[in-house]
Amino acid sequence: MAGPILEVRNLTRVYSTGSEKLTVLKDVSFDLEAGATCSIVGPSGSGKTTLLGLCAGLDLPTSGVVRIMGKELGGMSEDERARIRNAVVGFVFQNFQLMPTLTALENVMVPLELQGDRRAAARGRELLAQVGLSDRMGHYPAQLSGGEQQRVAIARAFVNQPKILFADEPTGNLDAETAESVVEALFNLNASFGTALVLVTHNLELAQRTQRILRLARGILIAAEEGRAARQGAAGS
Repeated sequence: MAGPILEVRNLTRVYSTGSEKLTVLKDVSFDLEAGATCSIVGPSGSGKTTLLGLCAGLDLPTSGVVRIMGKELGGMSEDERARIRNAVVGFVFQNFQLMPTLTALENVMVPLELQGDRRAAARGRELLAQVGLSDRMGHYPAQLSGGEQQRVAIARAFVNQPKILFADEPTGNLDAETAESVVEALFNLNASFGTALVLVTHNLELAQRTQRILRLARGILIAAEEGRAARQGAAGS
């Protein structure tokens, strides 16, 4: 694929609250190449989750442009943006967002079943095995620990083999030990599929696992620097 998988140009998001206007993001620009990983860090209220939602087409900017695989999201209808998300985008959220009435396997199968893909069950079992949950496939979310639920969510995010994955504080609700197993599952699958990754996190150590770190403050991109993953890759080349 020619060009970056994600292009962000002069992205600004302003919310109107009564007679006042609140600028949450201002003139943010960056690119992400296919298969590359980046994290977005900054204090609470700096615009991290807003930026992630705009990049994924869950929200539209006040001004600026977002392109995924060369296609500008702002010029699409909501249905068209949903089709792009279903085809090439995966999501992992802080609060898991599993369906409580479905088993772990059924939760993972949902994206493929919505597409009428007959491989849904086989792919679901394969991915749950990859995240270490072979023995939990028939369990419902309420029967799983927080870490197990997040690993189910990660398996679901990869089931349609996305080109780009957006993860919003994926370890935010987990203790340190549990978070480590979730992080390993996320990065192992990401590497095996060659998926581009955009990760929002408060955890600077986790951010260092990505190749590039974008730092936000008051809605402004104040720095873009290499993560430890990029430096290790350069040292090993």
